[in-house]
Amino acid sequence: VQLVESGGGLVQPGGSLRLSCAASGFTFSSYAMRWDRQAPGKEREMVAGITSAGGSTNYADSVKGRFTISRDNSKNTVYLQMNSLKPEDTAVYYCYVRKWSLDYWGQGTQVTVSS
Repeated sequence: VQLVESGGGLVQPGGSLRLSCAASGFTFSSYAMRWDRQAPGKEREMVAGITSAGGSTNYADSVKGRFTISRDNSKNTVYLQMNSLKPEDTAVYYCYVRKWSLDYWGQGTQVTVSS
């Protein structure tokens, strides 16, 4: 299993970013996917999840209405569109999949929201 995140960076409050996670090494279309994040000094937390076919999503309360998770099974990629970013969204964002009772995360991509 390999998960490679991209799209992070520095953005001003109120701005937008789109994260991507390219997956390989497993049958992507058969697995639910998730985005997690970890801020400095805090535990890693779930941000958003999406079912294998993309028909159902769920979000942390802190990002509802601002973030949108989606996937393209033809490209083995999951996305996180982040709008109206706040300084408290600053964190390393990780792509996650649970396969055969094992947890896999990518290396993460840094998102910094600051003026």
